[in-house]
Amino acid sequence: MAWANSSQVTEFILLGLSDKRELQVLLFTIFLLAYAMVLLGNLLIIAAVRTDPKLSSPMYFLLCNLSFLDICCTSVTAPRMLVDLLCQRKAIVFEGCIAQLFFLHFVGSSEMFLLTVMAYDRYTAICKPLHYTAIMSRWTCWLLVSSCWAGGFLHSITQTLLTLQLPFCGPNTINSYFCDVPPVIRLACADIYTTEWLMASNSGLISLGCFLVLLTSYVPILLTVRGRVPRGGCKALSTCAAHLAVVTLFFVPCIFIYLRPFSTFPLDKYVCVSYTVFSPVLNPLIYTLRNSEVKESMWRLWRR
Repeated sequence: MAWANSSQVTEFILLGLSDKRELQVLLFTIFLLAYAMVLLGNLLIIAAVRTDPKLSSPMYFLLCNLSFLDICCTSVTAPRMLVDLLCQRKAIVFEGCIAQLFFLHFVGSSEMFLLTVMAYDRYTAICKPLHYTAIMSRWTCWLLVSSCWAGGFLHSITQTLLTLQLPFCGPNTINSYFCDVPPVIRLACADIYTTEWLMASNSGLISLGCFLVLLTSYVPILLTVRGRVPRGGCKALSTCAAHLAVVTLFFVPCIFIYLRPFSTFPLDKYVCVSYTVFSPVLNPLIYTLRNSEVKESMWRLWRR
């Protein structure tokens, strides 16, 4: 390939989260349990939605897609991180690093777009209930989800191509537990001023824009439920607060990492843990424990 001739680096060395053996064993146990919870919780949601005819509304269709993206997002980084926590030398080949970077941004940005679509779905269901069926038809849902995947791919391929056009001739040490755009491009043997601005305006503005749209969508929802029965209003407020907490845990670290070119902190790799591991763990808990229909369906599925 053309870009291979301009790069002398054949592998990158990941420093991981810690070099202390005792802490590595503890982190391995924590992240293994978290990864198992992500797989189990989201697979149960997918199975429940796919097998229960009662869960056929657009909300559950979008939730099923969110669970699939959560599994993909965590699986891009978690297995490699778990292996590296048990290894002395944490090396990843150049091609593997680029592939990890591509798929992380692909599923991560697709999930951002999907969370925004889910917020629009809830806004339509609560604020325009009489028109909900017409607005969120099956064809519209498929179109919105396809647009999320297409937008994620377009974003990811842009980030990847911007990275590949840079020459890498050393050093090759990445102060993180996975390959991501900011730490990788700072190893390039070239001026990355323009590249950093392009990437910040891409990843950073997407994260910030989706987050602001999500926050804005909750304003009319809360205003709508305010005048209803107090008990129902309190329940809606509690549910919105839980959703906002998980969404904030996902978006704010992304905004912190990607919306500030030309600077990097040792804290960055710990901030990334929130949206690569812990947010996918909380999503199935928030979207199922507060939904009686999903809980009943999962219980019936478990008994079968």
